[in-house]
Amino acid sequence: MAQHDENVVWHAHAVTRAEREQQHGHQGAVLWFTGLSGSGKSTVAGALEQALYQAGVSTYLLDGDNVRHGLCRDLGFSDADRKENIRRVGEVAKLLVDAGLVVLTAFISPHRAERQMVRDLLAPGQFIEVFVDTPLAVCEQRDPKGLYKKARAGELKNFTGIDAVYEAPVAADIHLHGEAAITELCAQVMAELQRREIIRA
Repeated sequence: MAQHDENVVWHAHAVTRAEREQQHGHQGAVLWFTGLSGSGKSTVAGALEQALYQAGVSTYLLDGDNVRHGLCRDLGFSDADRKENIRRVGEVAKLLVDAGLVVLTAFISPHRAERQMVRDLLAPGQFIEVFVDTPLAVCEQRDPKGLYKKARAGELKNFTGIDAVYEAPVAADIHLHGEAAITELCAQVMAELQRREIIRA
């Protein structure tokens, strides 16, 4: 792991996170959607972002495929690259929370240690793990990108759920059953955000 250069010093901004949150009218937080490929992470996160936007909440959605087009385009799918992918996303999410945004992320993030790593970057209560719990058989039946078919045929190696492990959350902050209606799942998350007083009821 690279060490910090002693000449690199954190610069404190004149405008604080609390002031930005006050301007937005809500707190900053990360909603970390995790689950198998095809579980519905991106679909739920996208629908939720629309609902939050309509409610006047300032958001940003970080999607697994999108960040690999730019920020993480140099990374593959080895365990080391997957870990670095999540680390980078976590650091970006932390910056966006500092800007007072509600950040939604949709990443398989198969290892508990990596999800904990991101949680540890943030202040208590800012990281909300959302487990989109969809059975492997259902994900494989959906197979929106045809990845399970390739993995079963041996054309795609190190694929989560087939020949690479997925460590489901032991106690997710929000547990969604991925076969339920999208509107129901969004309502469940919105209710929890209101309960935590991150957004207003």
